[in-house]
Amino acid sequence: MAFGRLERSSSPQPMSEINMTPLIDVMLVLLVIFIITAPLMVNAVKVALPQAEGAQALNAPQSLAVTLDADGKVYLNDQLLEKPAVANAFQEAAKRNPDTEVQLRADATVPYGKVVELMGWAQKAGLSKIGFVAEPGAPTQP
Repeated sequence: MAFGRLERSSSPQPMSEINMTPLIDVMLVLLVIFIITAPLMVNAVKVALPQAEGAQALNAPQSLAVTLDADGKVYLNDQLLEKPAVANAFQEAAKRNPDTEVQLRADATVPYGKVVELMGWAQKAGLSKIGFVAEPGAPTQP
């Protein structure tokens, strides 16, 4: 028996190139999906509505602009009112239309208790829709 050296075949070398074909195929499929779904993302249908005089909704939602300044003074639609007059105005607005929205603008320095008190008057009068108005600001970073 002769011991000799066995010839070994060379192993395949690792591939040093990236096959771009699957990547391009995936990107083209994503592009087609975005092209098809982009028109569907529009929320509103644009319609040219006719114009008519005197066509107003009877129960159109109304709003009251209530402003609470830094001194604690209450303004209703830019008119300074005393606290009992504001409560009466809320009750009158609720009698006319219970869906009236109260748009509350309060100064940043006003104590929270005064804002809650004003909200309580509105809710006691029957106005449950209260919106807080704020100035848009720059986004803060966490």
